[in-house]
Amino acid sequence: MDYRTRTAEVAAYFETLTPALVADLGQFYAPQARFKDPFNEVQGLHEVKRIFAHMYVALEAPHFVITGSMVDGTQAFLTWDFKFTFKRFDTQKLQTVRGGTHLHYDPNGLITLHRDYWDAAEELYEKLPVLGGLMRWLKARAVS
Repeated sequence: MDYRTRTAEVAAYFETLTPALVADLGQFYAPQARFKDPFNEVQGLHEVKRIFAHMYVALEAPHFVITGSMVDGTQAFLTWDFKFTFKRFDTQKLQTVRGGTHLHYDPNGLITLHRDYWDAAEELYEKLPVLGGLMRWLKARAVS
């Protein structure tokens, strides 16, 4: 298995992901794949699909821009910008969350572990109306 090529395929898939393409996650994920991010920890392809499908329900026009990748054996790390607008708030300002994804592949090139790393406080909470002001105040108090 050429894991560099596989990682490039995974990156291209996520950059072009749409609600309809969420059904195709099985071509990249093992049936018992684990997924973890700051809000979710699930196991199984069905649950991973549910997480990505919900992204399109909760956010307006979400999409990933892959900014870098590294591959070492059966592991890969992708850096990305996740761009979207909030559906539930009055602001239509484009938001960007910067983060990274650690992937583990099985011998067939299927993802067995997908772990996202990003700072929920800085990258999300600080951008929310009302809560954002509180988070910025807490951050300022913590460093003073």
